[in-house]
Amino acid sequence: MDIYFILLIIGGLFVLGLAADEIGRRTRLPRVTLIMLVGVLAGPMALNIVPTEVNGWYDLLSSIALTMVAFLLGGSLSREQLKRHGKPILAMSVAVVVVTILVVSVGLIAIGTPPILALLLAGVATATDPAATMDVIKQRGRKGDFAETLEGIVAIDDVWGLISFSLVLIGANILAENGISITIQEGLWEFVGAVGVGAVVGFPAAYLTGHLRKGEPIQTEALAVVFLCAGLSHWLGVSILLSGIVAGAIVVNFAKHHTHAFHEIENIEWPFMIVFFFLAGASLHFTQGWAFAALIAAYCILRTASRVIGGWIGGQWSRSPASHNTWMGAALLPQAGIAIGMALVAGHNFPELKDILLAVTVLTTVIFELIGPLATQIALDKVDSTDSRQRVAQGEEI
Repeated sequence: MDIYFILLIIGGLFVLGLAADEIGRRTRLPRVTLIMLVGVLAGPMALNIVPTEVNGWYDLLSSIALTMVAFLLGGSLSREQLKRHGKPILAMSVAVVVVTILVVSVGLIAIGTPPILALLLAGVATATDPAATMDVIKQRGRKGDFAETLEGIVAIDDVWGLISFSLVLIGANILAENGISITIQEGLWEFVGAVGVGAVVGFPAAYLTGHLRKGEPIQTEALAVVFLCAGLSHWLGVSILLSGIVAGAIVVNFAKHHTHAFHEIENIEWPFMIVFFFLAGASLHFTQGWAFAALIAAYCILRTASRVIGGWIGGQWSRSPASHNTWMGAALLPQAGIAIGMALVAGHNFPELKDILLAVTVLTTVIFELIGPLATQIALDKVDSTDSRQRVAQGEEI
């Protein structure tokens, strides 16, 4: 591909990001949804005008963007924040994952889905989209308890999701009488290896930042952490999200020489996110998804219901405010690339189910990526409105 064409595409994508920002401010639509919609329209599902070479950028840019998101999410797991919101974060994240697996698997089996397929789809349903959720929080400028708890939940939610998916895969292999020991080894490596990568990158970064130059970390330090974490994760075949979260949590809790460890990553994250979400939409294609329309509809209904129920149960458990319990599940609806990754792993273990797993996961990912950020935004606005009224009422009483 000619250099001028590459530069024109990148420039055009940044203009798209600016337009999405402006439209989002005027219409209150999530800019993530707008950018991904344009990607879907430009991709093979509609106009098919994106060159094949451009789609080849997706793996690289998604690795960079997701590592940045994971690192920032890890940064939300500071001691101070966990002291303030640790109980609701833990309770809601565990409740949402457990309820999702139970509701989706039992519901799909009840409508006649084979048990192994139902169990695998339930494992996939635990996946969230930290990137979209974090972007909506930033776009709306939310800083209260609900937003901080939501940040903590999406940071740790995929950790529980990966662990639970590994357990689901083991259960499915037991039902199918496949190689259980290999599955256990792969699941353990995915978790332990990612924690190890995060520690190997995070502890030196926590020590060096502020030593190299007084004050806040410089941009080169931030980029070094992101690229090293992503590169080691790919090389060792472990979760980029989990390793990035671990590295971010280590830096925010052990670095002593600055007040804001992630300022530079926040400054440079959005350009990567623009290209990532556009290419995510443009890379989606399927040939037989509509053949499973009933299964897709059931999956979407059951996953939505399970998030709402799980958020409410976790909120009751942690004694969170009623408005938080009502809306937390809706705020956790976005589902992204990690779900497709889970489906690919499941398809590798069950080749006979690969086509249906990928078709259902890809289509539901499109649906939840389009409606999920909007649901998150509505949840943030509703809770903020309720909390504001309560503060006014308390003030009037005083």
